[in-house]
Amino acid sequence: MPRVKNSFKTKQRRKKVLKLAKGYFGSKSKLYKTANQQVMKSLTYAYRDRRVRKRDFRRLWIARINAAARNNGLSYSRFLFGLKRAGVLVNRKMLADLAVNDPAAFSKLVTVAQENIG
Repeated sequence: MPRVKNSFKTKQRRKKVLKLAKGYFGSKSKLYKTANQQVMKSLTYAYRDRRVRKRDFRRLWIARINAAARNNGLSYSRFLFGLKRAGVLVNRKMLADLAVNDPAAFSKLVTVAQENIG
């Protein structure tokens, strides 16, 4: 039986890593070993930051809702408590969008929340 060195698959795998490393600085885009290390690190960062992005957007939405609610004389927590009591099921993303793009509709939601606080 002939000896198989598997160089084709090895070359394929290395090409894939170097393709992912395109645009990296210096030897990180040229040499396989450093490119492989950087690609693994980069993929770790990408995975982590996909989750961090969700947190960041939620923080932004909460800040926008709080600012708009305070302009209408209500704190963020009291506003959401009132909406929950009223049975209004609108997520934070939509509330933040209303606060920025349609202040009149947002102020109506604030009055609904105030009526249901007590």
